[in-house]
Amino acid sequence: MNAPRETQIPIGPLVAAVGAVLLIVSLGLDWYGPFSGFNSFEFLDLLLVVLALVTLAVLAAELGLLRTPLREGTPLVIGVVALLVVLSQLVNHPPTAVGRDVESGLWLGLAGAALMLAGAILSTARLAIAVEPRRSGSATARPAAQPPPAPPPPADQAPTVADEPRP
Repeated sequence: MNAPRETQIPIGPLVAAVGAVLLIVSLGLDWYGPFSGFNSFEFLDLLLVVLALVTLAVLAAELGLLRTPLREGTPLVIGVVALLVVLSQLVNHPPTAVGRDVESGLWLGLAGAALMLAGAILSTARLAIAVEPRRSGSATARPAAQPPPAPPPPADQAPTVADEPRP
């Protein structure tokens, strides 16, 4: 029988993927008055969706679900571009939104783009969450007890070269 294997989920791409989902969801919400992100932009909404989808593809590639030809620094570039696009729309409203108030969709999009960038930065550290599947059988089953380690030698006996392990 095969032993259950531990799975590692990379934190950086996971955080970036959460930001990508937030960014896509935000485009459907109101950004300027009654206008959603999809209604406000001519091209930038599609650019943001593509950037978010590539970020999701990076997570799938890290999990081994997808093979991508993306280079090492691609998530960082994507996060910077997404954040700059959303920030530019906060400062300079599109023509359909001139004179309208900023709504919650833009703030959610800003948070999503910031998470995409933060996840890209975290992915350079190569942090991961280790997930181990549950063992079948009793839910309260515990691993067998290990014997206690050997006590250290008395203080008056210094280790010698003969005590060192040989390669």
